[in-house]
Amino acid sequence: MPESGTTALLILLPAAEPVLAAARRVDPTLVRPGLPAHVTALYPFLPDSSLTDDVFAAVRSLAAGFPPPDVRLTELVTTPGFVALAAPGLQAVSDAICARWPEIPPYGGRFGPRPVAHLTVAMGGSPDALERVAREVRPLLPVADRAEALQLVALTERGWEPRLEAPFGG
Repeated sequence: MPESGTTALLILLPAAEPVLAAARRVDPTLVRPGLPAHVTALYPFLPDSSLTDDVFAAVRSLAAGFPPPDVRLTELVTTPGFVALAAPGLQAVSDAICARWPEIPPYGGRFGPRPVAHLTVAMGGSPDALERVAREVRPLLPVADRAEALQLVALTERGWEPRLEAPFGG
């Protein structure tokens, strides 16, 4: 579990909420609490205590440089302990964010310098539970959405809270 003060840059995908709801019906503990359906662009980001107007301006500028991306989630990815939807339409955004802050390795470097953009559906749980999640999610595909903004969130004692919403395309 991340510590209070941890931040992340997310791309919200409201159209994928039914996918998370399906996973919650199988086992609510498999779905990350407190966050809507999203693709993580960079986690962890800068500590909440170090967010400045310059950081906010850089996030806004980066988001403004991309037109609102149309996203089509079609590929279910399952690995031990993990069910996700590949989000190749958001890879360029994620790559640009990681290139802007190269000193911050995505996911602490666990998945290399360029992790595949994805929407996490379920984490942890037994192989049987994750297979049930996959069976529930497959009929919901494809999911289509338009990403409207890059959102900066911070974990507080009350849960994840937005710090900034930076619209794509301006």
